[in-house]
Amino acid sequence: MITPTSITIAPLTLPDARVTSLVAMSLEEGFDFLDRLDADWANGDNRFDARGEILLGVSDGANLIAVGGVNIDPYSTEDCGRLRRVYVAPSHRTNGVGALLVTRLLDHARENFRIARLRTDTDRAARFYERLGFRRIEDPNATHELSLV
Repeated sequence: MITPTSITIAPLTLPDARVTSLVAMSLEEGFDFLDRLDADWANGDNRFDARGEILLGVSDGANLIAVGGVNIDPYSTEDCGRLRRVYVAPSHRTNGVGALLVTRLLDHARENFRIARLRTDTDRAARFYERLGFRRIEDPNATHELSLV
């Protein structure tokens, strides 16, 4: 289990060379959403800079070990935040990094939104989010939801 004092969670601004290794790891696992994070930032489509939005990076010393953000949910109302681009390096899964990151994202979202939603394609990620209080929903644009009030 990672201890909160051994890692740093802070807002992340791209480009950041440390993201390259996370992108490579995610692509090896068949996930392309971090590659899209980099591309969307570069072309200005998503810089996590609207009201209530944030992109966080988790560092263990000089290494970036996880990333994730909150956007205004484009498929819902402005009272709804959407967790996006959450990725934890495989070597840091199951030691609490993901839960710390998502908890920090939800704390930020709580200040700005009434609901948090997300979409995941894997059963493992679905179980992870359900352990954190999200419930499955039937919606073509989201798989899970959490009330923030």
